[in-house]
Amino acid sequence: MYYGQLPASPKLQPAMSAQPATILFDGVCNLCNGFVQFVIRHDPAGRFHFASLQSEAGRALLAAHGIRAVTTDPESVVLIIGGKAYSHSTAVLRIMRGLGGAWAFLYVGMLLPRFARDAAYRFVARNRYRWFGREEACLLPTPALAQRFL
Repeated sequence: MYYGQLPASPKLQPAMSAQPATILFDGVCNLCNGFVQFVIRHDPAGRFHFASLQSEAGRALLAAHGIRAVTTDPESVVLIIGGKAYSHSTAVLRIMRGLGGAWAFLYVGMLLPRFARDAAYRFVARNRYRWFGREEACLLPTPALAQRFL
């Protein structure tokens, strides 16, 4: 008889593994920084770590996953988890699923065709500086959050 927890099927298994996932984001984008703050607030367990796409650590992670670094005007958030990199709408939906709770229900968006999801994502990405503004430099984390930033 099996008394332990049954392993989840791959389709139902949460997006999180024992190793923290890393979110790469545009460090000068106010929308992106707001998204990072949102994830931090809803991830008290610290399952997600962060690096700006403009940072040395961010560029190294992109290179390690065969993604060409675009640091002057990056258009996508990138999620690295389980040795795989996800971008655009797929990254955001996987992050939402990883937050758990009600946010995980947003993962149903994966049922939409990727080209449609990514078209909407790119529309927002093209306009994010105009709508939300940008900083001259990447924001620095507080000392309490510094261990979650690469």
